[in-house]
Amino acid sequence: MILFPAIDIKDGKCVRLIQGDYAKQKIYSNDPIQIARQWEDKQAAYLHMVDLDGAKTGLTTNKETIKAIAQQATIPVQVGGGIRSLSIINEYLSAGITRVIIGTAAINDKSFLREAVRMYGDKIAVSIDARNGYVATDGWTETSTVKAIDLIRELEEIGVATVVYTDILKDGMLQGPNFNELQAINEVTSINIIASGGVTTEEDVEDLASLYLYGAIIGKALYDGTLSFEALLDGDSNVS
Repeated sequence: MILFPAIDIKDGKCVRLIQGDYAKQKIYSNDPIQIARQWEDKQAAYLHMVDLDGAKTGLTTNKETIKAIAQQATIPVQVGGGIRSLSIINEYLSAGITRVIIGTAAINDKSFLREAVRMYGDKIAVSIDARNGYVATDGWTETSTVKAIDLIRELEEIGVATVVYTDILKDGMLQGPNFNELQAINEVTSINIIASGGVTTEEDVEDLASLYLYGAIIGKALYDGTLSFEALLDGDSNVS
């Protein structure tokens, strides 16, 4: 299972939100590029970045910072937040981004998603952010009537290779992931599932790895020092 340190960018700064609430943020650094170097130095195998401004507004406000990180990194980088056109996908991939994550547009514009998958294949992932099992959109500000597990079945038919699944009520709370939901989802699909939200302890990571997930994103616990990235890599042979 790949461990993805999260770099969430808002107003050009590295921040974390609590339960996706833009009014509840903590700034960890004014220099996301330096933070990316830090995770690379700690032997991260992959970086996960989110343009929080883009996720909310659809405008890729932090695009230049994200591209700068990708161009300097020697490890793969995936990015989401405001990915709502083929032109921004192409711009990010051309700048060295390995995988682009479509969120709101994957729910609201299936034709766009199908065309993106047709053109770019497994370089396209979809972010499913769920609240009580239902998909949320527009930077987690709106909750749809679509069940996450039904959406994943549809995404598999479209040809999506990777899904980032976030339980919003767990995100930033340091109370552990939603293991039951993740297990249920992983059992009904062959799509690569990346868990996000609530990863707090080494035991959480071990339990996620035991579900045979493709990856897990870790944010607040790393930044607050609750978890040591080095210890995670040393302590479990099933993660990288």
